[in-house]
Amino acid sequence: MDNYLIKNAKIVNNGLIISGFVLVQGGIIRAVGEGEPAVDQDLAEVIDAGGNYLLPGLIDDQVHFREPGLTHKAEIATESKAAVAGGITSFMEMPNTIPQTTSLRELEKKYRRASEVSLANYSFYLGATNDNLEEIKQLDPAKNCGVKVFMGSSTGNMLVDNRESLEQIFAESPTLIATHCEDESTIRKNTKKYKAQFGEDIPVHLHPAIRSEEACFLSSSLAVELAKKHNSRLHVLHLSTARELELFEQGTDFQKKRITAEACIHHLWFHDGDYERKGSLIKWNPAVKTVHDRDSLVAALLNDKLDVVATDHAPHTIEEKQSKYFKSPSGGPLVQHALVAMLELVHHGKITVEKVVEKMCHAPARLFGIKERGFIAPGYKADLTLVDMNQEWSVAHQNIYYKCGWSPFEGETFHSKVTHTWVNGKLVYMNGMFNEMVRGERLEFESV
Repeated sequence: MDNYLIKNAKIVNNGLIISGFVLVQGGIIRAVGEGEPAVDQDLAEVIDAGGNYLLPGLIDDQVHFREPGLTHKAEIATESKAAVAGGITSFMEMPNTIPQTTSLRELEKKYRRASEVSLANYSFYLGATNDNLEEIKQLDPAKNCGVKVFMGSSTGNMLVDNRESLEQIFAESPTLIATHCEDESTIRKNTKKYKAQFGEDIPVHLHPAIRSEEACFLSSSLAVELAKKHNSRLHVLHLSTARELELFEQGTDFQKKRITAEACIHHLWFHDGDYERKGSLIKWNPAVKTVHDRDSLVAALLNDKLDVVATDHAPHTIEEKQSKYFKSPSGGPLVQHALVAMLELVHHGKITVEKVVEKMCHAPARLFGIKERGFIAPGYKADLTLVDMNQEWSVAHQNIYYKCGWSPFEGETFHSKVTHTWVNGKLVYMNGMFNEMVRGERLEFESV
């Protein structure tokens, strides 16, 4: 019956940690309490958490699962499997697939595919172009997470570089607008400069000089300007610089705070000194930048200028990544290791478990208006993950679940481990074993 009584757990929810139990019946959290459960333990399978931490299932608002059209890199099935192994129970996937998800017809094809193969809950962004405003206007905000606008480099025709088109999108989108912000003209100018010096073989450590702080700030500034002008609901993805933080306000009230921003795992962990040892494996857009930028992003999570931590999970094959600069694609796989990387920052005293849960569970649910997810509370969907905060392990090829088979964290030793993950009350992952019969649900949204 998929009924579970999880007892002897440290339950992390709403800024508190309590020792107690959670009762799950019919896919829903029915009871949460301190101490020993005062319920009939014969009505559910008992899971003794052994004092480990029980978190709400993580919600990742930015992934690229590469299906359709790029399935040599990844698939919805493989990457959702890696996600649940990392404690991520819901994801929002990006439109730069083949074909691109720039029409409602292609969008619904993705939803149908996910319903067939995804182990986690799912939503998909509609991609904006310079000329698909009518498709955007028809998007149902109760059934879709948002519109993705590439205000920087993208594939195909998804670079929205026409000011009039941007004005119309910001004025008329019925849903949240999520933006990738890098100024294309600045990137081209910097590329020309370094190509004249190095030809095709530009050293990868110059990636943050090409996709520079200036490129990020110019584009983010424009997005914020447009959002303020049109009172749009704007969410700026993957901030990478300290300078951009001045564009955003502190706060967690998403009824009032209509312009929000996200940090990604790689920008919170790596810095430009890591290019020497990691090379193109940490080549992302926007680029990994300085130690000061990294530390400023962490500080902005603590003071609530930054609202969400996500992954921008974007796998490529190892052969693709090991090409020379211009042929090596940007992006890397992260969903399996995002939570444990953040918990490593907890071990280092840089952030608390409660804050990690706020930024990876509560805030995405509230910011996007996701119905009945992101919290451990009666009446909510039973998306849960159990974490042993004191289990040391190392990332190695044989324990990586991504289809691409590699991780930028390979060789890293973590001191926390995900042991169990439930999706809609079904135990989908336990200590390296999967129930691959489980299927996630389409996320539903309420107005924010």
